[in-house]
Amino acid sequence: LGFCLRVKMSLVSEFLGQLSLNVAGNEPTFPTVVPAVDFDPDKDAARIETAIKTKGVDEQTIIDVLTKRTYAQRREIAFAYERRAKKDMISALKGALSGSLETVILGLMKSTAQYDASEIRGSIKGLGTDEDTLIEILCSRSNTELKEIKNVYKELFKKDLEKDVAGDTSGNFAKLLLALVQFSVITLLLPQALYDAGVRIKGTDVATWISIMSERSVPHLQKVFQRYKSYSPYDMQESVMKEVKGDLQRSFLVLVQCFENKQLFFANRLHDAMKSKGAKEKMVTRIIVSRCEVDLKKICSEFKAQYGQSLHKTVLEHTKGDYQKVLLGLLGQEE
Repeated sequence: LGFCLRVKMSLVSEFLGQLSLNVAGNEPTFPTVVPAVDFDPDKDAARIETAIKTKGVDEQTIIDVLTKRTYAQRREIAFAYERRAKKDMISALKGALSGSLETVILGLMKSTAQYDASEIRGSIKGLGTDEDTLIEILCSRSNTELKEIKNVYKELFKKDLEKDVAGDTSGNFAKLLLALVQFSVITLLLPQALYDAGVRIKGTDVATWISIMSERSVPHLQKVFQRYKSYSPYDMQESVMKEVKGDLQRSFLVLVQCFENKQLFFANRLHDAMKSKGAKEKMVTRIIVSRCEVDLKKICSEFKAQYGQSLHKTVLEHTKGDYQKVLLGLLGQEE
């Protein structure tokens, strides 16, 4: 009974007419870091050079300049710095800074795709795998973002992302991640197919779930999840909890949460990272750096709506020093 109920080709056009499909994943952006007006890369490069040469390093100036410029502008500053100082700005920053501030600033000197690719590489090289980072990035990025990450990954590391993922994961977890990075295109499925492949039968037809979840058409899947409730006594997240376990469960949950409300997913992650004393800095850094030119403004508003306190205030309570200052710089003005 675990068959996959596929839409007949004669029904596809009608079904498509009801849905505004967005397979490419060109999602609207809500950045906190936007291009600086009256931008002068030579002036900024001079400020950075002076800040680095200052006895004890003027971290505040570095923060003020680099958190208020986009990646494209930071690149121009780096070129101007090299012309001026006859040395590489990234190397100079690496030598001048340390700890969490260094991690954030060096992250800002990468494009969003370069940063994501580097985080993925860091999660799978060496002993063991950081499944948490791998799941967060691969299951939350759109097809457009993943295509760019794949290209950049190859350029940076001279390796294929698919091969590295396949070599470091196994079983259905590996199959799901590979389906995501290969942008599997499938026949459109009805909500009942999810039910037939999961709650309705003993065991789970994981292959069907993977094919549906890896489709990545957000409007289509939002509609599917809404209709799913009319077939199943459980919503999609409850069904995932019942049907699969381990890394596969965590991956499916991230996919479902991102299909339903991606910015709320990241807001919840940030809350989890800062709900006890201190903060899980790696997670906080990864989300804020990778989303500041994408949708961090909307993540901030979802955070406040969900938890009744601004993300700015939460960062103030759970971080300190230059790390706190650089995060607040990226969060921008509190609304």
